[in-house]
This record gives sequence, structure tokens and C-alpha cells, in this order.
Amino acid sequence: MKLIVSGQIRPLALVSALVLVFRSLSDCYDPMDPNGNITITFDIYKWTIDGYMARVTIQNYHQYRHVEKPGWKLGWTWARDEVIWSMSGAFATQQGNCSSYKFQIPHSCKKQPMILDFPPEASPENRSEDCCRGGLLSSWAIDPSKSFSSFEIQVGHLEGNSTGYAPLNLTLMAPGPGYTCGPVIDTEPTVSSDIGGRREVQVFRTWKSTCTYSSFLANKAPVCCVSLSTFYNPLITSCPTCSCGCKEAGPNTSSCISEGAALPQSDALSDTDVVQCTDHNCPIRVHWHLKNNYLDHWRVKLTVSNYNYKRNYSNWNVLVQHPGFGQSAMAYSFNSSVLPTVGLEDEVALFWGIDYYNTELLQADKDQLGSVTTEILLKKDMVTFTLGNGWAFPRRIYFDGESCQIPLPDKFPVLPSGSLSLNPIPNLFLLLTITLTLKLVNSWL
Repeated sequence: MKLIVSGQIRPLALVSALVLVFRSLSDCYDPMDPNGNITITFDIYKWTIDGYMARVTIQNYHQYRHVEKPGWKLGWTWARDEVIWSMSGAFATQQGNCSSYKFQIPHSCKKQPMILDFPPEASPENRSEDCCRGGLLSSWAIDPSKSFSSFEIQVGHLEGNSTGYAPLNLTLMAPGPGYTCGPVIDTEPTVSSDIGGRREVQVFRTWKSTCTYSSFLANKAPVCCVSLSTFYNPLITSCPTCSCGCKEAGPNTSSCISEGAALPQSDALSDTDVVQCTDHNCPIRVHWHLKNNYLDHWRVKLTVSNYNYKRNYSNWNVLVQHPGFGQSAMAYSFNSSVLPTVGLEDEVALFWGIDYYNTELLQADKDQLGSVTTEILLKKDMVTFTLGNGWAFPRRIYFDGESCQIPLPDKFPVLPSGSLSLNPIPNLFLLLTITLTLKLVNSWL
């Protein structure tokens, strides 16, 4: 469709374009993680005859979105005719055309190098400080010590006395699309401590770029869905049908997504994934079960199930927005933390696995699903607590940083007919006592 006809913009085309722009901008901002981003820092700490040596740091400031396998890929375009003489802690995927160099051969002569991380078992000669995590970065709220990775790079083939030129067009795959990086700009030089913190050491020059994430730009299909159940209603509210897209299964297969098939645009699904055929067709289901209602607290069972036959999810996490997290809560089999948010009425809690116990969500097999589960005990705020109008169910749930499809409120499990709420047993006892007393008074009259 042409946008301009006879010098005028078609109104429909203009509206469509504005919708796309605003949707993209709003999708980059996450009120549950308002400061979430990945920051790339270039610190020049030594000048050389024809260039400089720099330390490049990739820092994940997302509270709950981590970088999983196969890890990050970092790329840029050189501003001049720079080459990479050497690297440690990471490597360029292509050497490029270095035929003009007869004696010392650069590590990479590519105008647009692509950088990958070394695995943890990298040999000592390839290592540098804070390197070699296999491209994996933990989220900031779960493990800050593993939320960053660094490598060192020697850049050359610049004119004499050059103080360097900031790289252009920074790109980040972590591990797939979705990140947009801003320009690499000069900032205040990084300062670090030395001699037990008694001396400050400053690098010569620092460049930085901030990369923000958008699931809209990633063009992702949902990778998870939510189902609901309660102790007061025998019916289970299943995941919405076709939550993660639907495919017709063959007559002799139980898999709706098979090898070689056209898959949803999602990093969570690779060409070798096989997902069990269900009504929702999602690799991950999160089930929220309201289990018990006590005098001063209530109990929920949270279960995460893996329908993927060929993938384990390592270092998974689940984010839940729910009004009940405004009070103290305890998870018995998961780690948990309440996250700071901006502009949200309800609190947000983050859950993740316990080391050496359940950080790995195992793949499904023909006999059973892979799953992890915990019970959550939440204290009641007696002023606001209610089981009516869907209050007991989450507002949003994310798995590994991606929003899950939740049933619509009109599909939530309803209270028994004629009941507006389910109060604790002592309150019911008090109501029964009052009723019997009134009947006795009436019999005297």
C-alpha cells in the first residue's frame, strides 16, 4: 500500500504507522521492571602504537529476564578501518580478509565482527577476568554476581595518536532478536579501586550503549500459558485454546510441533523441539491452585510443567503479579523475592529454583511431564482479603521473562452459588451462632 497519494498521507496508513510506533515504544517499557536493560561498556585502559586495548563488559540489569543458551552474540560496525589484533575471554566468529597483513595476522579483519563468549571450560590462554560463561547471564534480582561478562580486545590499524572511534550500529542477540541498542556514546570514565580500596584507578576513556528488549520487535509467539483451579470449585480453568499457536497433529503422532515444521517466531522453540500436542500447544504451562483458606493466611500451589520433549529449561524463573503479595509470603520449594515496580497497583513476586535441587525444569517424556512445584503461604490483610471477583488469581504471569497467556476473568473458577466470599471457619461459626440466637428469640415472642 502506498502511504502518500497526491501529496497527502492516507489516514488509515498514518494511523497504522502510529499504532506500530506506539506499540513498539510501550512494549519496550516494562512497569514490572522499569530499569531493565543490558548495558555494553567499552573501557579503554591502554594505548598502543596503532590503537588501544579495551575491556568490554556486558551487564544484564533486567530483574527477571536472563540470557539463556546458546548465549549472547554481540556485533558492531567499525567507524574506520580498525582490526582486532587479539582477544581474550571471547572470540570473533570470522577472521575475514587479512591478506594485506604479511607478518602479524589480526584475530579479525571484519568490518562488522560478531563476538561470542567462551564456555566455562575455556583454556587459560583464552581467558580473561570475569569471562567465559558460555554466553549466559543471570538476571540481576536472582544472582548479580553472574549477571555480567567481560572480555578484552586489542584494536589497531588506526592513525598515529588516535584516541579511538566509538563503534557504530551495536547489535545484541540474547540469544535471539528483540534487543535494540542505542548509540555508543562517550561517558564518564570508569573508576575502580586498588590497594584494598585506598586508591582509585580510572580508565582513559569509556563508551557505553544501552540495549532494551521488546517482545513485539522479537515477533514472539507466546511460550507459556496459565491454568487455574480452587478448593471451592471442582472445575479446572484450562489454558486458553491455542495459546501458543495451533497445528494439526498427524494421525499417528502426539506432537503438534514436529521437526522441520514451520514454528512460531520464538527463541524458546528450536528446529529440533517437539512439543506434546495439547489444546494450548505451549511448551510451558503454569498452574495456579488456590489450596486452602485459613483464619489469618491462605495457601496456593504453584506448578510449572514442561511439555517440550527435547528441551530442559535451566535457571528458569516465574514472575507473578498478585494483590496478595502486598503481605508477607513464604515459598517452600522455590526461592522468592518481591520486586520493586512503577505504576502497578499490585505487588510482583519473582520465584526461581533452589541450587542443586530444582533449578532445572526437565523435558517431558512419554510417561510424564517435567515439572517443578511449590506451595506458597500468604498472610491475609483482613481489610482487603476476598475470594470474590477473581481476587485470588494472578493479574499477570511471566515465565523466563515472557508473558504467559492467562484465561479471561469470565473463565475464572467461580464461588459456590449464592456465596459472595468464603470466610474463615470462625466467622462462619459466629454467623451460625447469631442465626440460632435469633431463632431462639423469635420462639419466645
